[in-house]
Amino acid sequence: MGLSDKLHDLILNFNNIYGHKVMSTKEFNLDLLANEYNNRSPAAVIKLAFEEFKNVAISFSGAEDVILIDLAIKINPNVKVFSLDTGRLHAETYRFIEQVRTHYNIQLELLSPDTIALQDLVRSKGLYSFYKDGHKECCNIRKVVPLRRRLSSLDAWITGQRKDQSPSTRNMVTVIEKDAAFSNKDKTIYKFNPLANWTSADVWEYISSNKIPFNTLHEQGYSSIGCEPCTRPVLPNQHEREGRWWWEESTQKECGLHPPDNK
Repeated sequence: MGLSDKLHDLILNFNNIYGHKVMSTKEFNLDLLANEYNNRSPAAVIKLAFEEFKNVAISFSGAEDVILIDLAIKINPNVKVFSLDTGRLHAETYRFIEQVRTHYNIQLELLSPDTIALQDLVRSKGLYSFYKDGHKECCNIRKVVPLRRRLSSLDAWITGQRKDQSPSTRNMVTVIEKDAAFSNKDKTIYKFNPLANWTSADVWEYISSNKIPFNTLHEQGYSSIGCEPCTRPVLPNQHEREGRWWWEESTQKECGLHPPDNK
């Protein structure tokens, strides 16, 4: 037996005596925790995310996400926050992003699409190709690819998804899930959805009670807000997602950031 083998056995014996494992890694039991935290408060879910993963960030864009920031900053003042700047957002949305940044005094990272890919799309198809051939290609360049690039450096992310945002695509959202869209064979990324069981009424009750910032477009009849060419106000009694990609089938009203889990 060589010196290195003897040293290895010595370390194993030491750790066995004191009840430790060499190079132990804490296992994240997704099914157990998803069930345990299903009815816990959003703050508890966010706290769990910070406890389980050091490299986690909040994805910010809308009203729900400000609630996440408001809760998270009380738990971790150094929380990481990022937002997708597609280059086609409303002027009100850009002002809203800046308002949130200054209100919470946080570093808010803006993710931009790849310039070459975007130029190629506009050169070949123009600025409004999505009205003819669907929004997937444009959203992939402006949203999905920048998000994938950011998530490659994270272990988990926190989103404002709710079950009632879309009966056809988000009704199965859980408070904790494996991100099947952005995980790969080399790395598993987890997604925390602390507001999964909240309703739109719950969201606006929190915003009103805590006097936190919101996009002024909501006062103009907009409910779910995305890029300016793809978003319009909703009519009375319409579902909040009816204002997104209104020229397409309701089952297609996702941009690729949160594809439904077909399982």
